[in-house]
Amino acid sequence: MKNPAGLIVFGLHVRRLREQRQLSQQALADMADVSKLTIQRLELAKFSVTLDILISLTRAFEIPLQELMNCPGIEEVDELKNG
Repeated sequence: MKNPAGLIVFGLHVRRLREQRQLSQQALADMADVSKLTIQRLELAKFSVTLDILISLTRAFEIPLQELMNCPGIEEVDELKNG
């Protein structure tokens, strides 16, 4: 895993988006047509998400990919990495 801190930030971002919409992990998984385990692993930064999963999440959240990828705190991770 090349960017573990970035995966953590992204997982937290997905969790915030899910909770803002008052969705359970299972509900989001159903909407995105992925397994609940995939959502759990994503939120816990246990795997690197694929483009296929990203597209499924954008459809489930009804947001553009750019918004999904615009994770609050990711800039700080980049600064620490490059710092």
